Amino acid sequence: MKRILQVLSALAVMGYPIAVYFGLQLLPSGVIALVLCGLLITRLSLSRQQLKPMLAPLIVGIALTAASFIAKRHDWLLYYPVVINLSMLALFGHSLKYGPSMIERLAKLKEPDLPKEATPYLVKVTQIWCLFFVLNGLMALYTALATSLETWTLYNGLIAYVLIGALLGGEWLYRTLWLKKHG
Repeated sequence: MKRILQVLSALAVMGYPIAVYFGLQLLPSGVIALVLCGLLITRLSLSRQQLKPMLAPLIVGIALTAASFIAKRHDWLLYYPVVINLSMLALFGHSLKYGPSMIERLAKLKEPDLPKEATPYLVKVTQIWCLFFVLNGLMALYTALATSLETWTLYNGLIAYVLIGALLGGEWLYRTLWLKKHG
């Protein structure tokens, strides 16, 4: 049962924009806020140790969804992608200041014996991710403030994920080629 709840709550977090869109279209007012709040609370309670870096955005998400339900303001649900981007920016930025960079940490999971020459490159990639989170967060904020629910859902539920995938895939491919050349 715990595993099923973990999967459902993870899917709710990843599919948050789609859930908001359909929830606002198909459910009575406030129900989607309550459902999402419950799923975020479930996610928080089931994975405190595994998701330490994501505790703050989960707590803010819980606050946003609960406040949305209480105040009967569905527009507050639209700010969660902004919170996620700010949290990721803080996480990656913190790793730049205190090291090792987040991308170096992730790269070492697959390649534990990275050459020292890779460190400056991985710092630059982490900086690129920080820039991405700034731009993506600004776009998420813009879609929440100034566009339709459909545009917000399209950007935050599809386009942002495609951009993340393109950056991840492109960087991984470049890093693989770079390591072959310098390894």
